[in-house]
Amino acid sequence: MLILASRSPQRRAILEQLGIDFEARPADVEEIEEGEPEHIAVENARRKAEAVALEGDLVLGVDTVVSLADRLYGKPSTSDEARATLQALSGHTHQVISGLCLIDGSDTRTTKAITNVQFAALDDPLIDWYVATGEWRDRAGAYAIQGRGAALVERIEGDYFNVVGLPVAVLLRLEPGLLQP
Repeated sequence: MLILASRSPQRRAILEQLGIDFEARPADVEEIEEGEPEHIAVENARRKAEAVALEGDLVLGVDTVVSLADRLYGKPSTSDEARATLQALSGHTHQVISGLCLIDGSDTRTTKAITNVQFAALDDPLIDWYVATGEWRDRAGAYAIQGRGAALVERIEGDYFNVVGLPVAVLLRLEPGLLQP
């Protein structure tokens, strides 16, 4: 059985949708926030997986960051921060980068997925509407593409599930045996 080192409901839903047997074991670790976005995502995923791994476990750690011109946009803590993030992303293409770490006994494998997301040019009424939904809470980049945040997105290039929180294609390349008949 897979151990998911995350409390993300989106990641759990994706694994359930795929029919993968797993147990969620959230990891509380100190995450790095400085450096190259790809390195940050992979390193934080590794820290999460290592924090909950026990002998013989198959553990998946995942971390997702949003980056525009090498600036990270994390989870805003206030509606003003959410509004500022959405204004910064408005009309631009940003990257959603997920780092994955899979620990299987003494074998540790890491990889990443990158999806380009083009936001529409957002006017103040649209930003106000979205911020008022509260959906931005606990979301890197202050939006949820699988929810009302879809109204903000003009197009994506890459794995949609990466933007939701777990890049399926990359995960299955990392561990093809996860899908059982």
